[in-house]
Formats: sequence, structure tokens, C-alpha cells
Amino acid sequence: MSHNPLQEIDCAKYRRWVQRTTSLGDDMAVCDAAGAPCWSSAPAGPLATLLAALQAEAYAWPCSGDGMQRLDRDGATLLYQPLHGKTGPLGYVAVLAADTGGDAASAPFGWDALAETLEDVAAAIADECKLLSELNTMAGELSERYEELHLVYAIDRQVRDMPDGADIFAGLLQNWAEHMDADVAAFVRPDDGLCVSATNLSAPIHNLDLVLVEMRGDLYRFAHSSRQPIIMNEASDPRRAYIFTDMPFKILCCPVFQGKSVVAVLVLLNHATKPDFSNSDRKLGEVLANHLSSMSRMHSMLTETSKFNAQMAAALIEAVEAKDPYTRGHSERVHHIAMEIGRAMHLPPRELDNLFWGSLLHDVGKIGIPDAVLCKPGRLTRDEFTFIMVHPERSYEILRHIDRLQGAVPGARHHQEKFDGSGYPHGLAGHDIPHNARIIAVADTYDSITSSRAYRAGRSHEVALAEIARCAGSQLDPAIIAVFERVCLAEPEWIARFHIQRDATRPEALPA
Repeated sequence: MSHNPLQEIDCAKYRRWVQRTTSLGDDMAVCDAAGAPCWSSAPAGPLATLLAALQAEAYAWPCSGDGMQRLDRDGATLLYQPLHGKTGPLGYVAVLAADTGGDAASAPFGWDALAETLEDVAAAIADECKLLSELNTMAGELSERYEELHLVYAIDRQVRDMPDGADIFAGLLQNWAEHMDADVAAFVRPDDGLCVSATNLSAPIHNLDLVLVEMRGDLYRFAHSSRQPIIMNEASDPRRAYIFTDMPFKILCCPVFQGKSVVAVLVLLNHATKPDFSNSDRKLGEVLANHLSSMSRMHSMLTETSKFNAQMAAALIEAVEAKDPYTRGHSERVHHIAMEIGRAMHLPPRELDNLFWGSLLHDVGKIGIPDAVLCKPGRLTRDEFTFIMVHPERSYEILRHIDRLQGAVPGARHHQEKFDGSGYPHGLAGHDIPHNARIIAVADTYDSITSSRAYRAGRSHEVALAEIARCAGSQLDPAIIAVFERVCLAEPEWIARFHIQRDATRPEALPA
């Protein structure tokens, strides 16, 4: 289904515009190109009834020129203004006025003002539709990029976290068994006495140990000699006379090469009731076998991918922070400190992942703040600060379109809430504020104090800790402050790496 931006627009504000500009009090609706109402000031009123009748008869909505059009029908007068999009008509702004007996000359004088207002309203709605379409396009592109980045990040993390030895294969085999919906996945390398397996059983296999012995025996020897993948689906396959005798399982076996020699086999096994292994499955098996035979090369490639991941993330943040050189590096520092707090709190992996993206992208909404406000060296006026207050909601509007980031959005959206309820955008208080948002708020406050701005120099680590402690219970969550203070007691390396000032009067800084 195609997306209609008219359904996302706050049409009520344009209705108020018409009411302020004219004194007619006309009923108003916004319709799509087919005449179906997307919004109506009176969904059950006379205008809605007339529009339904026009839609039922497939009314063509004729337009003579670009100005306000008129239709007299059943004792009423419909006035409508076309909405023009880049590629064609978007729809119409329609109002219902008193009937004039079909005589245009007797139209109220106020219609002139109404015509001008509708023309302005239509242009504003068309512009807003264009902006929404561009935002949706950008959100789609961002979604694709973030999905790619998350995949790269997940693979990199999995490989870095893998221990040496057989567990390297176990993790990959488990993923492969689940991906292929196979009952058993096994990697067999007899010369090293290695036989690693993972299960994703659709039904029990009571003799699994014997099955694995058979894999290490005749199945491996046959694959070693044939040097070809083996697929056995049928119980009548003649190879069952000497391979997997009396074991009615479906088998996919792919040789693993090192140079020109077969050094191992990769095996998938299914119950006889499951679908046959296909040539597509065989190709996937060969691909994984090649990966397993070149693990060292994969590590090298994944190292480069990890660098790419970091560079892509840095490029995204650069797009946000390029508007204000005084906040350069802010997102990276807040992200790093928030992750330190999250790890110290022993957050589960999924929450850490949400914190990862939420803290990294918490200020992405600042893209929409005018430079004159964002980079102003002096104190902001009330209206200018209102622009600043918009940025968490702007972050939400951008990130909410990305399915993968749904868990990260609350942290970015509510990091400016205060523990006592006096923050923004929604005035949440206490534990109603999402947990990750409270973590990001502590990290964000610390960096705001210790980093330099156009109007002041950054203050010391000790000053920041004292100020954060003063804000416990009012602006910030005391429990998260306590965790952050424990993190800082260990003198983390990022204090020096981020060039954060230290108080020269602290005890450890004094000469012996």
C-alpha cells in the first residue's frame, strides 16, 4: 500500500488558520486525489455527507486554473482548492458554504478572502507533504543503513567474543542449524579427533552418539574419497548399504577443503519426516564449509569490517555534530560513558544493545535546529530554548521509523526528562522515565559540564561529579549516579583520553 502523507498532517491547525483569516465558519475537509476525506472538521456533518456522495459517484473534481473551485449541489455550495504535488495532484482542501442559488455574482464578499486563504493553506499542506515524503525516504534509507550496520556489528561482536578451540565451530553450527531448520549440524575433523555438533531438534534422537560415530567413520571416508557433497534423502538410496545403515535420517554432507585436501566434513541431519535437502541447501553447505576452512582469513576480513562499522558510525555522528564545532565528539563521549555505566550495572545484552544505539544517536534530532540557535555563543532566549527543547522529539520522529531501533528510541527520546518531573519533552518523573534514558542523562550531564562551549570553558572532572551529586533526586536518578561514581573511582582511562580537566587540589595530585 502506498504511503499517503496527508494522513500524517495535523490538518486541524490549517482549519484554525482558515477560521482566523475568514469569518465564514465554513466546515472544512482535506481529501486525497480520489476525493476520499483524509481529515474532516465534522466527520458526520453535511460536508462529510456530500463528499461521500461525490466519492460514490466517482466525481472527477474538475479544476479550471489553480484557484478555488466551486460546485453547487443539493442546496449547498462546495468550495475546494487543489493540492499540487511534485508528480501530480495530491488532493483537495474543501469547505462547505451557504448556497447562492447557482449565481457566482451573489457569492459573499468574504469568498475572496477565503480563496486567498485556501490557496495559502493548500501551498502549506503541499510543502508539508513534500517534507514528510522526504523524511520518510530518508528514514527508509537510514533503516537500511542501520540494519547493515547492526549486522556488521553483531558479526564482529560474535567473532571477537568467540573463545579458541571447538567453541568457534559450535557457535557457527548452532546458528546454521537454526537458520536451516536442521535437527543436527556437525563439524567433523577426524585427524584432530574433533567432532562438534549443535542441535535444533524437531523430535528426539535417542542414538545421537551413534549417529556422530557414523559421521566420523564411513560418511567422512566416503566424502574424503568422492570430494563431492553428499545428499541422501530417500530411504532407498543405494549408498545406505554402507553409509548410515539402518539410520533413516536425511543427510547433507559437504567436504571442507584446505588447499586441495579434504580435512573435514560439515554435516546436516534431519528426521525422515522433514523436507528433503535441496540443491540450494547443498550450495549453502558448501559456502559454510568454505568459511570454516578459511577461518583465519575471515578473522582478517571481519577486523576490516569492524573498522568500517566504526567509521560508518563516526560518519553518522559527524553529520549531526558538524553543525556545531563546540559539541564535536559529544555523542561519542556520551555513548562511551553510558556504555560504561550500563556494563557496570550488568545490563542484559539486549538492553546494552539498545543503550548502544540510543546513546550514540540521542542528539540526532539536532539536525533540525537552526544554526543560529544551535551555535549561538550567548544566552538563549525563551523562544530559542524552545527550539532546543524540540530535539528529543525530533530524534524520536526520525528513529521511530527504524524497526531495529524501537528498543533504543525511548532512551534518545527521554534523555532530557528530569527525575523530579520538570524536564522535557513529556515531563516524566522517577522510574516512569525509561531506564536507558536515565543512564544517558547522567552521561550527557557529565559531558556537558566537562566539555567546552562557545560561551564557557569545560570544567573539571571533580566539579562535574560534585554538580551531578547535587542534582541527585532532582534532575538525575540517584541510583545511576551511585553506579557512575563507582565507575569513576576506578580512574577509567577515558578521563585522560577525552582530555577532561582534573582538579589540581585533589589529594593524589599533591606532591608527596
